[in-house]
Amino acid sequence: MAAEERDPEDPVSKHPQPEFPQQDQSHPGWTGPMDPPPDHGEESYRGSGLLEGRKTVITGGDSGIGRAVALAFAREGADVLFTFLPAEEDEAAATTRLVTEAGRSAVPIACDIREEEQCRLLVERAVTEFGRIDILVNNAAYQMSQPDGIQAITTEQFDRVMRTNLYGMFWLSKMALPHIPAGGCIINTASVQAYKPSPHLLDYATTKGAIVTFTQGLAQMLASDGIRVNAVAPGPVWTPLIPATMPDTTTLGKQAPLGRPAQPAEMAPAYVFLASPQASYITAEIVNATGGTPLP
Repeated sequence: MAAEERDPEDPVSKHPQPEFPQQDQSHPGWTGPMDPPPDHGEESYRGSGLLEGRKTVITGGDSGIGRAVALAFAREGADVLFTFLPAEEDEAAATTRLVTEAGRSAVPIACDIREEEQCRLLVERAVTEFGRIDILVNNAAYQMSQPDGIQAITTEQFDRVMRTNLYGMFWLSKMALPHIPAGGCIINTASVQAYKPSPHLLDYATTKGAIVTFTQGLAQMLASDGIRVNAVAPGPVWTPLIPATMPDTTTLGKQAPLGRPAQPAEMAPAYVFLASPQASYITAEIVNATGGTPLP
């Protein structure tokens, strides 16, 4: 086999490597200005019917990992309801297009999961649209780097991180459960930060550690009901959250053994597997996708 045929499968050279151009955006960040552009699997993901007919809810589905998961789920045969913040309407339109081009229903919902009532309305809308929820993906998250230490973390920031990353996951899991049948599942997005916290992301890392614990505890609680609960723990991933919240975008992922950040498209297959019948005996697990960084 010629070298040029092997190179695209080399995990080191498959996607762009640091250093990236320095780039800064206001929160929540947008895909369009990113350099290099993130890969959500638009040209590469091929479905095989693993989620045919499934009804799915994904928070933070407008961009990044959420968009890649929405695309992959749709190409596997699932209908997708996803959330976005009002400022992310253009991003949501791009995800909607990808899902509908795959021949599946796309339902974009502007929703701030920091608010319990909005979470309740979201679940009600999903049930109205689909009749049930087969797969809930708690993916939406907020982070803000604070290199100056704990003194720089305001109560406002701490509250936003906690409510987005933990409260929203708790409320949606609790509210969705009456509508998740046996055979359904919940997939949460954790992080390498849960195990190897970066000091400048103290509050964010704290929530990711809690997500691991929540996932493993809820999985045991729901096992007898036939509902599986798992999580994916990504390492550095090239998403709009990075230029919107990190002071240095040039060396992202350079510290990983693979020497680069992941693209969102590289995370989506883990979610597809955990949602699929092939993972029927897998619950309370954390799938680590860290580019080689060892985790417990």
